[in-house]
Amino acid sequence: MKRCAGRMGAVGRREFLARAGMGFGSVALATLESERAAAAQTNPLAPRAQHVPARAKRIICLFMQGGPSQLETFDPKPELTRLNGQPLPASYRSADLNLQFMQASEGKLMGGAFPFRKCGRSGLEISELYPELGAHADDLAVIRSCYHESFIHGPALTLMQTGSLLLGHPSVGAWVTYGLGCESENLPAYLVMTDSVIRNGGSSAYGSGFLPAVYQGTLLRSEGAPIQNLSVPAGLGREEQRRLIDRIQALNRSHLAGREDDSRLSARIANYELAFRMQTAAPELMDLSEEAAATRKRYGVGEGPTDRFSKMCLLARRMVERGVRFVQLYASDWDGHGDCPGNHKGNASRTDRPIAGLLADLKDRGLLDSTLVLWVGEFGRTPVMQGDRGRDHSPYGFSCWLAGGGIRGGKVIGATDELGFRAVTDRVHVHDLHATLLSLLGLDHKRLTYPFEGRIRRLTDVGEQTDWSPILTRG
Repeated sequence: MKRCAGRMGAVGRREFLARAGMGFGSVALATLESERAAAAQTNPLAPRAQHVPARAKRIICLFMQGGPSQLETFDPKPELTRLNGQPLPASYRSADLNLQFMQASEGKLMGGAFPFRKCGRSGLEISELYPELGAHADDLAVIRSCYHESFIHGPALTLMQTGSLLLGHPSVGAWVTYGLGCESENLPAYLVMTDSVIRNGGSSAYGSGFLPAVYQGTLLRSEGAPIQNLSVPAGLGREEQRRLIDRIQALNRSHLAGREDDSRLSARIANYELAFRMQTAAPELMDLSEEAAATRKRYGVGEGPTDRFSKMCLLARRMVERGVRFVQLYASDWDGHGDCPGNHKGNASRTDRPIAGLLADLKDRGLLDSTLVLWVGEFGRTPVMQGDRGRDHSPYGFSCWLAGGGIRGGKVIGATDELGFRAVTDRVHVHDLHATLLSLLGLDHKRLTYPFEGRIRRLTDVGEQTDWSPILTRG
């Protein structure tokens, strides 16, 4: 009783001071805050506090679907170039080097097809495939020692996106949304776009798995209506629609009373409101005509091969400006089996300028410090040649990079061996990468959990993962 009385007394004093010294505006603010706290009890997308201080508020993931070669992008190997055309040394022939379409010992070594150059004040080495991205070298932290266990597209993509080789697990974006909620009142917390189709996993790559469905990603189309069935039905006015939704919501809330643990019903209530607001917000988001001509040019909008991915990158900036928590962009198709150099040259020509434009635009608008940008694929490629100019899949050592979100750029983390086959120094497993992303967002990967099938689940599974954020953010 004393605890209860003390709390009531404190509220009374605050109200008195607000009325006497600061007027009714403060009382209104306090009322709004209490309403927000009450809404958080029923709204699964309500913003939540971080576990620890955060460096970043949101993530843009640039996923290069198909598996970009580290040897043609961010991991120069002069020894591989020197041994070009020779058989793989015996010391590299191992039974556990499983590949998709060949035996590692069958092929001849193939040096990197493109020269690397030192970029920025840091001298970070980046392939000439990415000349415009190279101008941002001092913002990039390149991890050259990524690895995992799958050399097949489907399981590898699933592992990179969900932390598991098995389908049915939540995607990284779903975990982030579950942990932090949504900053935007008019758009979903988790948006997805692709320049083609998402192969080898489809919607499971951005799904909620065993988490409540409200945390799954929303796929936006870059052309036409951004989301199907979002338009107001013909013959139904805005006010009529509002009255209809209010009636449905009243019935839903009545049904929810006494069933507060039913996350599906809570999600449905939240989604009705969000869909109503998105009817205005989504078309406005997708309308690039309000962007300055210089901004569109910076990304490469309307300019040949860059047009489609540039629109996606520009929309990603518009999304994070509007409070979207997690943006996933897919660029296809980096699967360079037959002609790896030709494949990568074409893909780089489509993505280099848009990605550089995104980084520059985020920085100019003061958004880069609070927005973490990740570039990654499902695995890398082999140093041995497949066919005449191709490379097979390799999960044993590949590259990714991060920028923004407190990252100190112009640095390299880890290394592969001298041929670029295996990660050998400061190895970063996919679970380590996920733990690092969560940490930069202020989430402790061991505390971000969900009970399912008698086990406490988490994105990073049950092992002891390494959080690389202290090194990535240190000068």
